Amino acid sequence: MASIVIVEDEHRIRDLLAKALADRGHHVETYGSALTGLQGIIDGTPDIVLLDMGLPDLDGAELLKMIRAVSTVPVIVATARSGQVEIIRTLDAGADDYIVKPFSADEIEARVRAVLRRGGGSEVSGPTCVGDLEIDVVGRRVTLSGELLDLSPKEFDLLAYLAERPGEVISKRDLLATVWREPYGGSEKTIDVHLSWLRKKLGESAADPRYLHTVFGVGVKLVAPET
Repeated sequence: MASIVIVEDEHRIRDLLAKALADRGHHVETYGSALTGLQGIIDGTPDIVLLDMGLPDLDGAELLKMIRAVSTVPVIVATARSGQVEIIRTLDAGADDYIVKPFSADEIEARVRAVLRRGGGSEVSGPTCVGDLEIDVVGRRVTLSGELLDLSPKEFDLLAYLAERPGEVISKRDLLATVWREPYGGSEKTIDVHLSWLRKKLGESAADPRYLHTVFGVGVKLVAPET
C-alpha cells in the first residue's frame, strides 16, 4: 500500500478521500494549504501526492513547480478545472496524471495504482507466470505453454494488468480507468470484446474458461487453470 499526501482545501472532500483511501490500506496525510502541504511532502517523503489546484494561499500550479524543484514524487492533480489547455499545461509542468472533479475514491485509487506502476519501471523483474501463461512486461511478450501469442497492444495491457493481481476480481470500471484511461463515459462493451479476443487466443471461451473468469456483476479475474 502507498503513503499518500492529499493537498486539498475543501475539508469535506479531503476528509472523505482520506478515509476512503485509508480504508483501502493506504497511509494518508492531509493538508489544507499549499505551503503546509509542501512541508509535509518534504518531511514525509510520500509515495504519491494528490493535489488540488484551487488552494487558498497559493495556486496549485505554483505549488507543483515548487514540488518539482525539490522532489520527483509522483503527483496526481485532482481538480475542478477541466479546460484542455489547463490540463496540457499542468501535465507539461510535471504532473503525472490529471483527474477532473467529481470523481470517486475507486477512480482515484485506480489512478494511484497506475502511476505507481509506471514509477516502479526502473526495477528489472522477470516475467509474471500464471499457470503455463508467461507475461513479460518489459519485452511485451506473452507465451502460453512456450508458444508466443500474437496480442494487440491493448490485449497485452489488459492481460498484463490482470496478471499483476492474479486471483483478484477486477471491476470493469477499474479496467476502464487504468487500462483504457477512460474513468468517465467509457463503454464496458469494449472490455467484453477484448476479453473475448483474449479468450480465443488463450484457447478458451466465456462458457468454458481456463484463465479468464468473469464474476457476474463484479468483474473479471485471471487464475491458473485447475489441474
